[in-house]
Amino acid sequence: MIYDIAKPLFFRLPPETAHGLVHRSLEMYQQTPLRSVVRDRYRVESERLQTTVFGQQFPNPVGVAAGFDKNAEIAPALGSLGFGFVEVGGVTASPQTGNPRPRMFRLPEDRGLINRMGLNNDGAAVIGERLDRLDTDFPVGVNIAKSEDVDPEDAPGDYRETYEQVASGGDFFVVNISCPNSQGFAELQNRDSMAAIIETLQTAGAAPLLVKLSPDLPEPAVDDALSIVEEFDLDGVVATNTTTDRPASLRSPARVEGGGLSGEPIKARSTEMVRYVAQRVDVPVVGVGGISSAEDAYQKIRAGARVVQLYTGLVYEGPSLARKINRGLLELLDRDGFESVEAAVGADL
Repeated sequence: MIYDIAKPLFFRLPPETAHGLVHRSLEMYQQTPLRSVVRDRYRVESERLQTTVFGQQFPNPVGVAAGFDKNAEIAPALGSLGFGFVEVGGVTASPQTGNPRPRMFRLPEDRGLINRMGLNNDGAAVIGERLDRLDTDFPVGVNIAKSEDVDPEDAPGDYRETYEQVASGGDFFVVNISCPNSQGFAELQNRDSMAAIIETLQTAGAAPLLVKLSPDLPEPAVDDALSIVEEFDLDGVVATNTTTDRPASLRSPARVEGGGLSGEPIKARSTEMVRYVAQRVDVPVVGVGGISSAEDAYQKIRAGARVVQLYTGLVYEGPSLARKINRGLLELLDRDGFESVEAAVGADL
């Protein structure tokens, strides 16, 4: 109810300004006794929602995608809102300011966002220290990305440098080779580049290790990526990142902006990618893209996702979204006769 009142005010602000205001508010709130009060109200406690993935115990399958908490500053606050895990980052070896503003755009008619943030973050050393100080009762993943000024041929060493500075504070690690808003990532999505990066990270001890795929990859490139997943015995696949494609159905004026599109417009496409990946590799899939309801999350779970993540849905639905989804999932499980979320994974395959 409070967010319904505040949302029109937030939407009068530039998107990045509004996000910064929400971020700072959550950062302050998590230092107060109010956090435990909100946690009791927003967390949906049920064994039926619990799942074990990548060797980690998740209290529920609904997480926050990378990009929302870039610098590992508000994971406890997000957990108190009912999320079962948080992925921080993308993190690069050195601090980055990202692309010039404006670099984030709302598409309210389409319930989407376009961002070309450019991996702005505080750098691996600072973020690693924050991760070490985190006190959470849910998994925290770290999204690792290539530094802007590093040539693709030097990417393996750059990824390793980042990993080594965040290694002790992460519960799982996601290799981001699919960011559409930073230079040099397209060259990383070929088989040889992926293999070199993953081999270097595994040599450094990175585990559990997942790879994040772009929805814009043609089918042969997806198959190449999945062959790497099998060859190196990776622990999972995140499907998917944002897209540079612009569906003809988009109505918002901001559709002409460059950057990665997320939210409702990519929901069906990302679900199909989840299905495609789940049918071809025997590792957990993290489903991301267009989730703003229990039904959205359930579709990805039935398509093969073990857990799901969201970002854009928070902008349009507000802080009670995780609670709504988790309560709704329990109702959907009852409707379809599943004892648990784990039992529903891949039901449509």
